[in-house]
Amino acid sequence: MQRVTISIDDELAAQFERLIARRGYVNRSEAFRDLVREAVAADDLTDDPDCECVGVVSYSYNHHERQLAMRLTEHQHEHTGAVISTMHVHLSHDECAEAVVIRGSAAEVRHVADTMTAEPGIRHGRVNLIPVKHE
Repeated sequence: MQRVTISIDDELAAQFERLIARRGYVNRSEAFRDLVREAVAADDLTDDPDCECVGVVSYSYNHHERQLAMRLTEHQHEHTGAVISTMHVHLSHDECAEAVVIRGSAAEVRHVADTMTAEPGIRHGRVNLIPVKHE
């Protein structure tokens, strides 16, 4: 392990301390390591579209929206080799949320996620990509 010393202005230091407290870190080092890991992972996924990753696509929608649930299921069936799991949650009488786990190249996962969240009627669609490193 290496020791790294950094200097930051007072306002940024105060913001970092608030972040550490909000997220429940026990020390600055672990918070800093997580920030660096996140930046490195984002670069890996941007620089190498063939980088293997797992993506968690989450979205909400009104299940009364005409044929939307069927269209979302069709997207998943079209990519059965990539879709690992789906979780469906009833939020209210009308609203549902889903989380779909997809594994493949960064480009493939982004494509599937984008086509799903672009469906008319989808609200709050997001994707979180996690690189899969082979040791």
